[in-house]
Amino acid sequence: MELGFLGLGQMGSAIAERLQAAGHALHVHDPNAGAMAAFLSRGATGHASATAVANAAPLVFACLPNGPTSEAVARQVAAGSAVKLYVEMSTIGSAALEQVRLTVAASGIALADCPISGGPTGARAGTLTMLCAAPPEVRAQVVPLLRQVGRTVFELGDQPGQAQLMKLVNNLINAANMATAFEALVLGAKGGLDPDQMVAMLNVSTGQNSATLTKVPNSVLTGRFNHGASLTTMLKDVELGLAEAEARAVPMWVHRQVGTLWRLGEQQGLGSQDFTNLIKVMEGWAGVEVRSRKPGV
Repeated sequence: MELGFLGLGQMGSAIAERLQAAGHALHVHDPNAGAMAAFLSRGATGHASATAVANAAPLVFACLPNGPTSEAVARQVAAGSAVKLYVEMSTIGSAALEQVRLTVAASGIALADCPISGGPTGARAGTLTMLCAAPPEVRAQVVPLLRQVGRTVFELGDQPGQAQLMKLVNNLINAANMATAFEALVLGAKGGLDPDQMVAMLNVSTGQNSATLTKVPNSVLTGRFNHGASLTTMLKDVELGLAEAEARAVPMWVHRQVGTLWRLGEQQGLGSQDFTNLIKVMEGWAGVEVRSRKPGV
């Protein structure tokens, strides 16, 4: 198929790689010309604007950093002459998603709400979890393409915005898991417990979660801090999740406190760094590090 792809950052480039490897002809645009270079070398067509991509491809994907950017790009896409279906893969919340939908609908363009979960590593490995909310006839076009990108596709309903909400529910839990795991592990390390042994025990016990299973062993114990997403990105998703709760009058006592902690991490200059660096806030307070004691790690 002739596909457009807008946004070739960490996530977008990894997803676009999967689509290109599946044999689709890509029309790409990113403000960073360097981000397009690898795709052009493999036969993709580069364009100077989102509108130019929408003039060339009937189905356009977007993977963008935030709501305002998504809304601005949607206005450019709406001016395109070829595009009939727009797939919003960004995590921007249901309010911004609705603005995107209204913008493209005014030009007769259908919208699929398709945020993703799993990070750049999962995207390149084809193990992403793909979410999709759109009318049935739109899902019928999009889901086969999503299956070429990720391992699991959840069709969440007919109304765009439902996939955004599900993604934010996931990331609220993810952010809380990380915050509580980091805090408790710092406590154990301060009391003299071996970090490797703590993680091994947790992962066969009731305390296991995605932080103890992957993020702590791979990025914290090793000192690499390279899971793949920035702290500011996680904070953005937490704040979007809290906004969804406020719009629905759902109290969020625990997650508001979690949000305060992530916000503090950004205020301490960790925003552009990998989100596993949040543990350094707790380590600094306690005067101890949670790192592997195994030789060579």
